[in-house]
Amino acid sequence: MAYKILVVEDDETIAGEICRHLEKWNYGVETVTDFTDVLEVFGRFQPQLVLMDIGLPFYNGYYWCGEIRKISQVPVIFISSASDNMNIIMAVNMGGDDFIAKPFELEVLAAKIQAVLRRTYAFQNQTALLEYRGIILNLSDMSLDFRGGRVELSKNEFRILQLLFEYGGRTVSRDSMMKKLWDEECFVDDNTLTVNMNRLRKKLEGVGIHDLILTKKGVGYQLGGR
Repeated sequence: MAYKILVVEDDETIAGEICRHLEKWNYGVETVTDFTDVLEVFGRFQPQLVLMDIGLPFYNGYYWCGEIRKISQVPVIFISSASDNMNIIMAVNMGGDDFIAKPFELEVLAAKIQAVLRRTYAFQNQTALLEYRGIILNLSDMSLDFRGGRVELSKNEFRILQLLFEYGGRTVSRDSMMKKLWDEECFVDDNTLTVNMNRLRKKLEGVGIHDLILTKKGVGYQLGGR
């Protein structure tokens, strides 16, 4: 599959260098030139990944990431010289999948892109369903089925459950889970996993699935009862 990548970068020199380098890796690349309506380009091009600068004309990258998240869970990698902790945390909270500080090596950028694409789309080649005590995780559309009801999962919620289902009743360490979600990125605060876990538990309880995820204090998480 030739993945398509949308580059949202207002510096024409940087955008051009990124485009040429990614095309060498056989990616389909589109660069945004009209920054008044990035969403229109996104909808027309239908990329599998977005490279998003933060400082853009008219609206910043956080705004456009939020708009994309309203209609798609496609991975978004932020690229920015504003690499202070506040911007990094904001990028994660807005739904970003990774953050690359400028200046960066093009080879590093390509490696990051490959990692995000791999962890986002690799499940498409796996068995379509995982089951645990009557709860079915659909790998094809990132949803959960339980007693005739369906739960739509976010990307991180899906990854958490996928890992727990694959481990069965065994404990998954917090480190392993953070690696699954964020490829061991050091900028991700440990509390981010706790926040994602709490949101997932509330969503599951909303459809009658109780105590599915147990916390093993000081170790990690495992599947329990219902």
